[in-house]
Amino acid sequence: MWYLAEVVMKIVVADDPRNVVHQNLVLIRAATPEEAYEKALHCGKNGETSYDNPEGKAVQITFEGLSDLDLIDEELEDGAELTFHYKVSVSEEQLRSIVQPRDRLRAFVPPTRAEGPDYTSREILALVERELGN
Repeated sequence: MWYLAEVVMKIVVADDPRNVVHQNLVLIRAATPEEAYEKALHCGKNGETSYDNPEGKAVQITFEGLSDLDLIDEELEDGAELTFHYKVSVSEEQLRSIVQPRDRLRAFVPPTRAEGPDYTSREILALVERELGN
């Protein structure tokens, strides 16, 4: 069986009072909900790390826990429903605000620098720059 875990990670940059919280969706294969839970916890713990950002400030990423663990009821294949959300009594105006045009879907929006502290890895950035010949 497959499960979808929502893993919560907290990112803190030295000397910046703001934190960044990621809620990462992770696919888990397990025979039971308990096994899926344990595997999801393991994924979260494995995501903990620390490094320096480009300005030399320490970045600490810690696993905070799970915000969801859901069974995927369908076989994984093209078009399989992984999860769903629902709302009751949605007006036509609210419905139109939920549905986005193609150019506003995340797959089509160019990546931009996120707000908040810079938690870019100095090491990864240097590697990318070397690979690109900059």
